[in-house]
Amino acid sequence: MCTLRALLLLAALAGAPGVWGLCPVPADLKRADGTRTCAKLFDKSDPYYENCCEGAELSVEPGADLPFLPSDWGNTASSLVVAPRCELTVWSHRGKGGKTRKFSSGAYPRLEEYRRGIFGDWSDSISALYCR
Repeated sequence: MCTLRALLLLAALAGAPGVWGLCPVPADLKRADGTRTCAKLFDKSDPYYENCCEGAELSVEPGADLPFLPSDWGNTASSLVVAPRCELTVWSHRGKGGKTRKFSSGAYPRLEEYRRGIFGDWSDSISALYCR
């Protein structure tokens, strides 16, 4: 009975609009001219999901290899979305050093929820990336 309740709750949350906030749907990551975007990083996050994926955004093209992010984006990303058939690999230090993590297709509205080692998380910790 408890399992049934949990499944019903998950089904209700999955269908509820706004549960994942303002994050774009991964399939909708395209430029105005229709070309694909591999991922988008956002500098704003919030304890409330409806306020995530806001602020400045950095669009990453397929095949982008950035061992050094632009100066205003180093250790700034708090939310990200990865397009279908893409994988975003991130590093915690410039030049592809330090901890690493791979994000597959999907929305990640709060990078605070993804561990980076024992005491850290990935919010404001991305210093290099590769998108394929």
